Amino acid sequence: MNYRLDMDIQDRKEIIDNISFLAQKQDIPKLKNIIIDIHPADLADIMRELDDTERDLLFSLLDPETASDVVVELDEVTRDHLIQDMEEKRLTEIVDEMDSNDATDVVADLPDELAQKVLSQIDSKDRAEVEKLIVHDEETAGGIMAMEFVAVQEDQTVDDAIQEIRQKAQEVEDVYNVYAIDRDGKLVGVVSLKKLLLSNPRMHIHDIMNTDVISVTVEEDQEHVANIVRKYDLVSVPVVDNQNRLVGRITVDDIVDVLQEEATEDLQRMAGIVDEEVLQETSALRISRFRLPWLLVAFVGENISALVMHHFQATINQILAMAFFIPLIMAMGGNSGSQSAMIVVRSIALAEGGTSNTLERILRELRVALLNGIIIGLLLFGITQFWMNDPFFGLLIAFALLFVIVNAAILGSLVPYILNRLHFDPAIATGPFISTANDVLGLFIYLGLATIYMNWAH
Repeated sequence: MNYRLDMDIQDRKEIIDNISFLAQKQDIPKLKNIIIDIHPADLADIMRELDDTERDLLFSLLDPETASDVVVELDEVTRDHLIQDMEEKRLTEIVDEMDSNDATDVVADLPDELAQKVLSQIDSKDRAEVEKLIVHDEETAGGIMAMEFVAVQEDQTVDDAIQEIRQKAQEVEDVYNVYAIDRDGKLVGVVSLKKLLLSNPRMHIHDIMNTDVISVTVEEDQEHVANIVRKYDLVSVPVVDNQNRLVGRITVDDIVDVLQEEATEDLQRMAGIVDEEVLQETSALRISRFRLPWLLVAFVGENISALVMHHFQATINQILAMAFFIPLIMAMGGNSGSQSAMIVVRSIALAEGGTSNTLERILRELRVALLNGIIIGLLLFGITQFWMNDPFFGLLIAFALLFVIVNAAILGSLVPYILNRLHFDPAIATGPFISTANDVLGLFIYLGLATIYMNWAH
C-alpha cells in the first residue's frame, strides 16, 4: 500500500478535526476514505489526540493487519485502553497478524485468563513462539527479539537459501541477512543478502559465509544490545541461547525503540520522574516514594548551605553587594555542573568506558570549564566595574565565579562515575548530589574569598 508520508503538523490537525467531525456524525464511508492512505504510525499519533469514543470508532474501522501495525505504534496507556474493551475475537485476529515479539508484548499485558484464550485461538506456530518469548524479561535480548528469521544449513547451496527466503517471504517481513547453522542448530556464520544474490547458485553457504558473527545471548540487557548495534553499524543481530543455538533476531527498528526508551528513562530519572502514566492505581504514593529520598538529600544539603551563609554573616553584612551576586554564582555553578554530569551520564549509559577514557573526559570537562569560567568571569568583571567602579571587588567576584564553575564541572564529571561504582543509578542520583554539593562548596568558595578580600581591605 502507498501511504502518505509527508504529513506535517497542520495536515495532522486538519485530519484530526475532520475525523472528530465525521465520528460525531457517524459518517463511516468518509472516515474510511480519510484513513485508507495514512501510515499506521501516523494513525497512532492521530489516535492519541482523539477522545475515547472517537478513538474506539476509528480503530474499529481498521482491518486486522493495519490494526496490528497501529497497536505496535501506540503508547502503553492508549494501547491498554483500546484492548481492555475489545472483543476477544477481534483481539485474537490482531495478535495473529503481529510478529512474535510484538504479539508477546501485547499478550504479556493481558489478564491471565484473556491471554490464555487469545493464545488458544491463534495459529499454533505463532502460539508456540509467543510462549517461548514470554518467559524472557522484557528488557533483555530475549524480550525484544523476534523468532521470524531465515536460516539454512551451512552445507546447503546459495540456491537453497534463496528458496528459503521465498518460502518465508510472508513470515519474515524484512530480510537483511541469512544465518548459517550446523546440524545442531548452532550459529556458525552469516551471509548478507547482497552477497547471496551475487554468488553462484551452486556454491555452498560455508564457502561464502562470514564466520565472524556478532551475536547476543537471550539474557543480554537490551541497552547493551543497542550499544552493540550502534557500535558495529548493524541492521540486525542474531540472538543465541547458552549453547549458541540460533533462537531469534533483533532488527534495527526494535533497537531504535530501545534507544528512545532508554534515553527517555534516563531523562526522567535525572528529573526524579518515573513513568507516571503507567502508575495509575496509587501513583502519587509510589512516585513520592521514588523521588523523596533524593529530595531529602537536597534538603539536608541546602540546610548546610544556610549554615555556611550564617557562618559568613559578618562578611555579608559588611559587604552587602556580595548578596546581590549569590544567585548568579549559584546558577552558573549549577548549570556548569549539570552540563558536565549529563555528558558523563550519557557516556556511562552508552558504555563508553575505560580508565583512560574516564580520565580524558574529566580533563576535557575541566578545560572547558576553565575556558567558560574565564570568559564569563571577564564579562562579570566588566559589569561590576560599570556598576560599582571597584576593580578589586570585580576581580573577587570574577575569580569566585571561575572557581565555582571549575569546581562544579569537576563534581559533575566525578560524581556519576562514583555513584555508578557504588551501584547507584547515576541518572537519578546525580542531580541532587550535584546541586547540593555545588551550593555548599560554591557558597563556601564565594564567601571565603569575600572574607579574605574584606580582611585584606581593612
